[in-house]
Amino acid sequence: MRIIDSHCHLDDKSYKDDRNDVVARAKAADVLKAMAVGVSLASSERCAALAENSDFFFASVGIHPHDAAEADEATMSRLIELAKGEKIKAWGECGLDFNRMYSPRDVQETWFVRQLEIAASLDLPLIFHERDTNGRFLEMLSAHRFDGLRGVVHCFSGSSHEMEAYLDMGLHIGVTGIVTIQKRGETLREQVVSIPRDRILVETDAPYLTPAPHKNKIRRNEPAFVREVLLKVADVRGDDPELLAETVWNNTTALFGM
Repeated sequence: MRIIDSHCHLDDKSYKDDRNDVVARAKAADVLKAMAVGVSLASSERCAALAENSDFFFASVGIHPHDAAEADEATMSRLIELAKGEKIKAWGECGLDFNRMYSPRDVQETWFVRQLEIAASLDLPLIFHERDTNGRFLEMLSAHRFDGLRGVVHCFSGSSHEMEAYLDMGLHIGVTGIVTIQKRGETLREQVVSIPRDRILVETDAPYLTPAPHKNKIRRNEPAFVREVLLKVADVRGDDPELLAETVWNNTTALFGM
């Protein structure tokens, strides 16, 4: 099979001593490519460097809602320069997160809109983050959508109504290891059946959200484990795993222009 981890954070310090081994394990598990996703200026620079120096990685740049309070126009200018790199294939992770509120709501919303404007000007797909916004993310995205909008709602955890709205906008849905967790993933498994085959992406969000059965033994997630996500999605949907893997590969490479 050919599998892509469409969202990971391998620039994280937890990989500093064994990143090459992590990549080797991914390739051994048929995970041949990964998107290293930026969440701040510093992490975007690290992700860009990973992509520049490895055939395994592509990268995105952007400001996560947790980091919105640190954003300014100088930061955006630097990210725009990074985004011109040949292996930078998306803008994000950006969006809204009203769960932990590491940045004030109004600040999150200001920089979310600004990043939508930048992605439109650069003609880049977006990697969206949404958590516990009670419809505000969808409201803002609908109000500020633009011609040519494309992207993925990563680590989807919303309602079926929200998923349908995202699909109507032409967006993809990113499925994480939550789908493998017996109780926590029950609703997601029901929703996965309704995602059109050409709109599904699979991801780890590594080092977070380790899927079963690895979560019982290993706390840190890694791209190799996206295989379990793919297999669970195939099982729930009744799809042939190899055919689904090829479809998801094509979905991901087409969305990100790889």
